[in-house]
Amino acid sequence: MKLRITGLTVTLLCLTASHGFSQRFLMDLVDTTNQMGKGMLSIYERYNRVRISGYIQPQFQVISKKGAETFAGGNFSPASNNRFMLRRGRLRVDYAHLNKNNDPTSYFVFQFDGTERGVAIRDFWGRFYENKFRLFALTTGMFARPFGYEVNLSSANRESPERGRMSQLLMKTERDIGAMLTVTSRQSDLWWQKAKFDVGVFNGQGMAGPVDYDSHKDVVSRLSMKPSKIRALGGATVSVAVSQYLGGITHQSPVFYSTQNKGNEFVMLRDSSTNNLGKKSPRNYSGADFQISFPNRKGETEFRAEYVRGKQTGTFASSETPGVYPIANGLKSPLYARSFDGAYFYFLQNLGSIDHQILFKYDWYDPNTRVAGQQLRNSEGFSSADLRYYTFGMGYVYIANESLKFTFYYDIVRNEKSAISGFETDISDDVFTCRVQYNF
Repeated sequence: MKLRITGLTVTLLCLTASHGFSQRFLMDLVDTTNQMGKGMLSIYERYNRVRISGYIQPQFQVISKKGAETFAGGNFSPASNNRFMLRRGRLRVDYAHLNKNNDPTSYFVFQFDGTERGVAIRDFWGRFYENKFRLFALTTGMFARPFGYEVNLSSANRESPERGRMSQLLMKTERDIGAMLTVTSRQSDLWWQKAKFDVGVFNGQGMAGPVDYDSHKDVVSRLSMKPSKIRALGGATVSVAVSQYLGGITHQSPVFYSTQNKGNEFVMLRDSSTNNLGKKSPRNYSGADFQISFPNRKGETEFRAEYVRGKQTGTFASSETPGVYPIANGLKSPLYARSFDGAYFYFLQNLGSIDHQILFKYDWYDPNTRVAGQQLRNSEGFSSADLRYYTFGMGYVYIANESLKFTFYYDIVRNEKSAISGFETDISDDVFTCRVQYNF
């Protein structure tokens, strides 16, 4: 039996034909003020408040060079430039408990991801709803961090096959273990109640590692305006938000590197003071995002943009947040702090029907904004982890029915030219993806 439920969580993984701004975020609340939310509650009551959903994403990919590194689903094998793979295979169970007034009191979710590479947990969290003021909710467990738009956009509903390079490096696997307070009204749709505030405390490394490797906790917050129709813009739906990430990694080595100006040029400067032990290396990000959707006679025209900047701590070889504390030759490796920025822009257009859509996406990620081009040299301590990347993607999405979606997408990837060995020119790593998504 198929249940068409769309109000409880934004991910709603059984539906692919999702348009506009509703039902997209991984951690949305039950909204009992609209018809969809009320319908969801009645269905949950009727079917014992349990819902099972899932989807799989088999795909075929071709990349421009054998063995190329890519953020389009993982690196290729050294002797291969094409592959079939199961990108995601998700199974999700939701349970909602309601009081005698049909108000949600608690909500529980667990979700697993199974592919040819193994099985892993993706969500395992519970949420408590306060019903006196209908204003607060507390979430604990493993869930998506409240930062940015693309990070929280469900893989089942996202039009591009993957999140951008910046999103993947800063927030690998999107989820983390912690607790989050949500403040937003569930009583009415008055304009001043369109605001939503999420603030959470998390381990920091997310699902990229098995355990928390230091005592420092990261604080993540997001203030957003819920999707609202603006008559002055022809009935366009607008949403906007700002996000903040305040975190860090505790030094377990006395050696630390950061980009500094030395003799009128920038170098990756080594600091080997014993005072570094136990200090915090920063992971501080600030971001803003904006979405606007214009209704058409048969579909929508949508624009999205997000910009993030800050300081990131990684390693010599990568600006990615390490899942485990780096170790080399049995010794704790030094951490590397870099100033970064990045952004993405989407343009989406339906083609005479909500079932046909084209998209164009441009994003960049600069892991080290203090140096560029020929300033990047191995002799000054820099590596490929300091290179700026630009990606231009274009694609076509066809929604055959509510359980079947086809995506054809091509990524043109460019890295900046530098003096780093192997990256004097652009490397070949353009990739084409053909994906089928089945869901229930």
